[in-house]
Amino acid sequence: MGNPPSPIIIITAPSGAGKTSITRYLLQKYPYLAFSVSAATRQPRGTEKDGVDYYFITEEDFQKKIAANEFVEWEMVYQGKYYGTLHSELNRIWQQQQVPMLDIDVKGAIHVQQQYPEQCFSLFIEPPSLDELKNRLLARGTETEESLQARLGKAAFEISFKNYFDQVIVNDRLEDACAAAEKAIGEFLQSKQFRQQIIHS
Repeated sequence: MGNPPSPIIIITAPSGAGKTSITRYLLQKYPYLAFSVSAATRQPRGTEKDGVDYYFITEEDFQKKIAANEFVEWEMVYQGKYYGTLHSELNRIWQQQQVPMLDIDVKGAIHVQQQYPEQCFSLFIEPPSLDELKNRLLARGTETEESLQARLGKAAFEISFKNYFDQVIVNDRLEDACAAAEKAIGEFLQSKQFRQQIIHS
């Protein structure tokens, strides 16, 4: 018998639903999880660091990597803004005997599941309502009316795919959503299939 396939954890959600906060919580809770750093063509924001938050690359380099089949998944999430998960990033984490955690767009998450159907465990973080999502996006203070409407339209579309994922968690209260995600991932990683691969801290 060979070794069981290496697991992958996927956290996906519409923008503003709280997936990044939940991802950070899980990374602190489970030391054997490692954040999968995505490639992006946008500029760094605030204190973001290359190779930590994203691999910031030019659109030209991104296109070259697409042509060379270096991405597990990639999307032009917004016009001219490309994001993607590199095969080399998953391999880097597996070589460290850790489990990659992907915080990615809904379409990208579906593509990863299609490529690694036996290895993925996916959580879809759903906002309590589109009205609540609108309030959260407005509270950020970073949206124009045009970008707000674009994000809400995209969110409504993405929510229609929620049943493609292993578990849906409604993020009404962040503490409750974090606890539900922790329980779901703990059960998955302790399953018979992956138990031997988990690094216990």
